[in-house]
Amino acid sequence: MDLNYLRRLVKIFDDSKATHLEIEEDGVFISLSVENTTIQQMQSPIVTQPYNNFNPQISNQETNIQALNNEIIVSEKSNKKNNTLHTIYSPIVGTFYRSPSPDSGPFVEIGTRVKSGDTLCIIEAMKLMNEIESDISGTIEEILIENAKPVEFNQPIFVIRPNE
Repeated sequence: MDLNYLRRLVKIFDDSKATHLEIEEDGVFISLSVENTTIQQMQSPIVTQPYNNFNPQISNQETNIQALNNEIIVSEKSNKKNNTLHTIYSPIVGTFYRSPSPDSGPFVEIGTRVKSGDTLCIIEAMKLMNEIESDISGTIEEILIENAKPVEFNQPIFVIRPNE
């Protein structure tokens, strides 16, 4: 399957209001879905949560809602504090590699100064090695994925502090 075709397909799905898409073509099966994480307040003492975190034994709705409100406030404060940081996201699904080969050093480390266009990592997708480049100049603040681990489309992989 053509990688550009796959990228266009993911872009169209991302721009649509669809929540699930399955395609089988030439023996390749692709399934795309969007997780709905809305929280609804109900009269019963249960707060709905994403299915993978669902706990039917919740007994104090007010405490849980207050905890969620506190979590949202903390997230907003941390976003305001880090609003000068720039995040690089994975453009494809694949395996994240920090170096060009197993016996060579990583492209970047925390604290490395990079320029726009510098290679940050490689993401292997369907036996194709895709170099991921920085789109800004700055300093690497965080590397969010471990070497040789899978990465999802649009998953944050690097945090860069832009040059001032």
